[in-house]
Amino acid sequence: MPKPVCVKCRRFFRPKTNGYAWVEGMPDPSDTPPGTAHPEGWRPYKLWNSDLWECQGCGNQIIVGHTSTPIAEHYQDGFAGMVKRYGAELQVNDC
Repeated sequence: MPKPVCVKCRRFFRPKTNGYAWVEGMPDPSDTPPGTAHPEGWRPYKLWNSDLWECQGCGNQIIVGHTSTPIAEHYQDGFAGMVKRYGAELQVNDC
């Protein structure tokens, strides 16, 4: 499979971190808009493991190569501890 492409720089993205943990958020309340405008309306939902890639031209980053199932979900005992243990600092507020 070809590497992801940065349209702006016309270069390939390169792997930066394999095994990059991140959190998928869920809106609460359900009509909270996606993105960063209202982060207080989102809470952790699923913990994922993927790969972080970066364009060496402009520094843009993307996350690719997701596992087929999450590492953990919010309803499981110890979810918050797993998020911390995996070092997941990024939460994606979209669904």
